[in-house]
Amino acid sequence: MAKKSKPHRSNSWSVLATTSVFICLTFIFILWRIDNTRTELIRTQIIGFVAPLTTPLNYPIKVIGDLVTYFEIYSSLLEENKELKRDLQYMTGWKEKALQLEQKNAQLRALNNVKLSEDLIWVTGELMADSGSPFYQSGVINIGLKDGIKNGSAAVDGLGLVGRIAGVGQNVSRVLFLTDISSAIPIKIRRVNQKGLLIGDNSQWPLLEFIEEKALINVGDRVFTSGDGNVFPSDILVGNIFIDNKKKLRVKPVANFESLEFLRILNTRKIVADWTETDLVGMENF
Repeated sequence: MAKKSKPHRSNSWSVLATTSVFICLTFIFILWRIDNTRTELIRTQIIGFVAPLTTPLNYPIKVIGDLVTYFEIYSSLLEENKELKRDLQYMTGWKEKALQLEQKNAQLRALNNVKLSEDLIWVTGELMADSGSPFYQSGVINIGLKDGIKNGSAAVDGLGLVGRIAGVGQNVSRVLFLTDISSAIPIKIRRVNQKGLLIGDNSQWPLLEFIEEKALINVGDRVFTSGDGNVFPSDILVGNIFIDNKKKLRVKPVANFESLEFLRILNTRKIVADWTETDLVGMENF
């Protein structure tokens, strides 16, 4: 019987506690609704008694509220950071485009700075592709017969000679670089009034051959086209002389072959054509 009475007693205490809380809350509600001096004094004393007891409870609530606020701020900053990264990636693409346009603009300005003879006419074109082969060094430019391009015409960038036209189509032409093994260009060295032949060997620096008096040559001498054979215009800057490890004379071109993009194709206004296309070096199998 004693065991059966325990659940009954616990239920009685629960009902009693609930009733007490309800009565207290009802009393407080009625007390707060009455508006006179005595009840105001009682309310003030109750608040003064309860306020110190609630202070320890307010601290964890404040901490939790601060944590929620910091988390919201962190989430907002994280999202802003992702957005900034996307904007930075987008701007990086535009920066690359701007640098490419700046490079093209610089190359075009360099072409305009080349001083040419009044007897020359020229057409500027863009290099579309190169051979990509170590055994055959040439490129394709986007101008051809319709633009007045002729076989054998000299091609220059903003610094100096690049090569010559070695095949012309209606809309495109092939440029044979002066470094190609099929290239041979008559040159002169102004300082000592010596002439020779610049012969490509598929290296970065073509050979300088058939110089009459090599003893007169100094390292650093500037090399120009001679105009012999009426194929190339004369006095186009080619590069500077140096001596390689095998004691051979070579020319370091002033043209920047690593970043060729725009070329100027030169023609004389009056060409003395005492040769045919098959007479050009490198045209035999074209």
